[in-house]
Amino acid sequence: MRRAVCPGSYDPLHNGHVEVIARAASLFDEVLVAVSTNYAKKYRFSGDERLAMARETLGGLRGVSVVPMGEGLLADFCREHGVNAIVKGLRSVQDYQYELPMAVMNRHLTGIETVFLPAESRYTHLSSSLIKEVSSLGGDISELVPRAAYRRLYQEQGA
Repeated sequence: MRRAVCPGSYDPLHNGHVEVIARAASLFDEVLVAVSTNYAKKYRFSGDERLAMARETLGGLRGVSVVPMGEGLLADFCREHGVNAIVKGLRSVQDYQYELPMAVMNRHLTGIETVFLPAESRYTHLSSSLIKEVSSLGGDISELVPRAAYRRLYQEQGA
């Protein structure tokens, strides 16, 4: 069985994430969506909320499971879960430059390969940070995020 992981903080999950995860599910037998926590970041949603949004959104995708990544290295998570590949979506050359050193380090640590999937052109401008900024200022993000994320962003603003 070929198992991949799509790691990320998903704060919040947006349609660009969903598109890459769905494509990964068509390439691998099983995809673990590993919701991570980077303690250097300030999150809008708790880890449990991010897991719930991802589970609600991705629950219908065959072979996709949403799990907490926990603490530690992604390479260790991959080894512990029998993961064969890391899947990362790329929006731009800047994403590639950011992701490449991590991919090489993960391969150095465990031999795991990283598969880069180019983002669908209609999502290349999306980032969770931009989604949060636009929604907090009253912009319409309804076509950019799944219903679970939209609902939580909307509820949080008390509108």
